[in-house]
Amino acid sequence: MAKAPRTDWDPYAGGCPSREVLDRIGDKWTVLVLGELAESGTRRYTALRRKLDGVSEKMLTQTLRALERDGLVRRTVHPEIPPRVEYEITELGATLREPLLALKTWSTRHMDEVLAARAAYDREKDPAAQG
Repeated sequence: MAKAPRTDWDPYAGGCPSREVLDRIGDKWTVLVLGELAESGTRRYTALRRKLDGVSEKMLTQTLRALERDGLVRRTVHPEIPPRVEYEITELGATLREPLLALKTWSTRHMDEVLAARAAYDREKDPAAQG
């Protein structure tokens, strides 16, 4: 019989481990890595790096390791020469697909409004920058 999951985690309380999870899934590279794996399935490291414009090798490696540690991504090493390493989203990671897709949709749908708000804010804070 499966143990019922705890429901008393409080991210507003200091020291709650759910804060770490929120920090992880709120990171831009995490969002992009999980989104790519959810859409494309299994990917090799180099394919992920090519797809995620601007990510450094170090940041991609750190992100993948953290996602693997959290059980959101599975890393498979194939015993070949040279070794072939592939990453895929786990069942747990796939549960984030819908919320992350909603964030992606929101960000692309409202980007013009966000850019307009930024420009207005910047004009108000620094009138000399208006040119």
